[in-house]
Amino acid sequence: MSTPTLTRPWLAVCALDDVPLLGSRRVARERGLPVALFRTANDQIHALLDRCPHKGGPLSQGIVLADGVACPLHNWTIQLSDGCARSPDVGSTPVFATRVEGGQVYLDADELASLGTDLTAPVAGPPCRARDS
Repeated sequence: MSTPTLTRPWLAVCALDDVPLLGSRRVARERGLPVALFRTANDQIHALLDRCPHKGGPLSQGIVLADGVACPLHNWTIQLSDGCARSPDVGSTPVFATRVEGGQVYLDADELASLGTDLTAPVAGPPCRARDS
């Protein structure tokens, strides 16, 4: 599979048609949390770390809006263009550069290897009780 002839090291991750219109698809990485691809009504592709800045919810399971995605946990809206939460909420999630060429979706390989790899997924489950020593 050939990559676009651009200055960045682009990696083909899926076909455009693999991302549903007004939907998402997750891209696993060797290190770090997955990246969520989002496809807008006008066929624009955006990529964010699949983690809401609020409580770590999986953005890929949210509802895609015109220019954002609503987190499925607490309905925060995260802008697809810059990863920032809409006011009055605050916070952001990493944004990955995307490219669509020849019906293929590409992500920047350097960003995939490094961006947001220090962030972790929330741990679900009941709270732990303090133990007596």
